[in-house]
Amino acid sequence: MSFTYKPKKRKRAKSHGFLVRSKTPGGRRVLKRRRTKGRKKVAI
Repeated sequence: MSFTYKPKKRKRAKSHGFLVRSKTPGGRRVLKRRRTKGRKKVAI
């Protein structure tokens, strides 16, 4: 049996990265929420 999760840095950044988040209004909302919460890392 193979593992389900096979991490790849590029794919992770391409789908959840800062630039991707900043593009859409919803993503910007996510960044804003995470900033107000005081997250150390806002995005990947």
